[in-house]
Amino acid sequence: MKVLASLTNRIFLASAALAVVTVALAVYLVSASVTRETETGVSRDLVESAALVDQQRTALGRQYVLLARLVADLPRLKSAMDTQDPVTVAQLIDDYQRQLQLEADLLLITDRRGARLAGPSDIPSPSSLPTIAQGLAGHEGTAFWLDRRGIMQVVTVPVYVDRVEPEVFGTLTAGFLLDDQRAEQLKRATGSDIAFAMNGRIVAATLPSDVRGRLAGMPAGTGVSYIRLGSEDYAVTGLPLRLQDGASDARTPSVLVLRSVTSQLRGLRTINVALLTTAVLAIVLATVLSYAVSRSMTRPLGTITATMREVAATGDLTRKIDLPGPSWWQDEDAQLVAATFNNLTESVARVQRETAQRDRLLALGRLSTIVAHEVRNPLMIIKGALRSMRPGVAESEQREAVSDIDEQVGRLNRIVHDVLDFARPLQFDFAATDLGRLCSEAATAVQASEPEGPSITTRTSQIEIVTDAERLRAALINLLANARQAVIARRRHAETEGERLAPAADDVVIATSARGARAHISISDRGGGIPAEHMAQIFEPYFTTKRSGTGLGLPIARNIIEGLGGTIAIRAGGAGTIVDVDLPLRPVASARPQSDS
Repeated sequence: MKVLASLTNRIFLASAALAVVTVALAVYLVSASVTRETETGVSRDLVESAALVDQQRTALGRQYVLLARLVADLPRLKSAMDTQDPVTVAQLIDDYQRQLQLEADLLLITDRRGARLAGPSDIPSPSSLPTIAQGLAGHEGTAFWLDRRGIMQVVTVPVYVDRVEPEVFGTLTAGFLLDDQRAEQLKRATGSDIAFAMNGRIVAATLPSDVRGRLAGMPAGTGVSYIRLGSEDYAVTGLPLRLQDGASDARTPSVLVLRSVTSQLRGLRTINVALLTTAVLAIVLATVLSYAVSRSMTRPLGTITATMREVAATGDLTRKIDLPGPSWWQDEDAQLVAATFNNLTESVARVQRETAQRDRLLALGRLSTIVAHEVRNPLMIIKGALRSMRPGVAESEQREAVSDIDEQVGRLNRIVHDVLDFARPLQFDFAATDLGRLCSEAATAVQASEPEGPSITTRTSQIEIVTDAERLRAALINLLANARQAVIARRRHAETEGERLAPAADDVVIATSARGARAHISISDRGGGIPAEHMAQIFEPYFTTKRSGTGLGLPIARNIIEGLGGTIAIRAGGAGTIVDVDLPLRPVASARPQSDS
């Protein structure tokens, strides 16, 4: 490592490395930002294209409804249909198509019994079709038909005379195809690939036939998703093709709109090449400048820098700067810097020793006082109970004494457990879990520990979250227990005032909801609330207003929730208190083992 032995080389390499990292990071961030914006633009354009496709298809459907009504109301058509002569009706329909410039893919005329008078012969029994039956009954009908060429959207209108007491002569059905040709027209209008699906298969599309099968299972109306077709990645969104009445069912056809993400990202190559070229030039220039600066450094400065680096790396404040060479040859400025650094390290070391000693004494004194105070009362109760264990004391008093001892030993164990749980570092084990079920389990555990207390109402939903379920459950149990105790305290206070508070379903409520990439838990109670002067201290360790509390419950809960990457806030809510817990659905970088004091 002779290269790094020279301070000049170290400064040169450090400056060059800094330039490389900085420029590379800038290039990466710019490229990532442009790529992200491109993908976002693709998704946005895709949604707009889907809306445009649906608008054009809906407008075309309305046009066919109006044209069908217009043609069905023409007297010549009614007269021709009254003759029941298919040739006459067919000739008249051909004339109407030429005069009105109709480009209908389907034009079907039936008589009053549903028999075909004019139209395609591949419909064997028109009267059995739902829209024809509606038209014969005097009502308009719209529907989708699955055709060998694609999806046929049709409208059937009755042909009748005398609006007061209408006499139906038959029906007129007009329709247009959603086929490969229509898909190509929509592609030219939107710039996106189009596919029409019905009954679980793709019936028409602008994509090659060998990749259409991959789209058959794509759901409609679920936002933008991604799929790989052949050698390209596509963003795809789907919309159900609803009729004018808005009705839809499992057989409702849908349109899938696709846009190639791969082709969009190809356009970024020019930008990336320009960025890379600029980065290389910037790195070369920074390297040359850093080398020029590093050459101007002197040996004394190199010695000082090496010593400072060693002290910073090891934390050894006993290390002193010893400039090489005779004193008369050393630079005055270098001597001043060395002497100042030596004095500084001695002062810092002395302050560190004094501060560490003072902190240890303060922490030991505070912890000793709190633990001694919390332990004293249970010990006094145990001592008094032991006196009842002497010979000659009634058996009932002895049992009561044993119960008191057991209760106080449990209290001592809880004090020690809370102190240790607060002091030790938190280790998290992340896994996927159902947040709604976890909240329900926490509520059940709290109610089981004290069945006589107020009930807990759960208003949860299934929310998939990656977290440490055991740690989060422990925090929720603590918060729910506090909420129940607040309600119990309020009831007891009311009883001392001569009132009686009836139990209510919303005495304690835990609810969950999802907000984007985060989950929200709300715990509300109808207790007495928290005094305003205590709100700023509720998360301080060892602060408590309960006679049997350790003051570590809320700090431990906050440590867990913040360690999981979330936040906790407590606010007044009507008659009681509301605790708001916000958690990420997936672990974040800040969610790591931690220790708070």
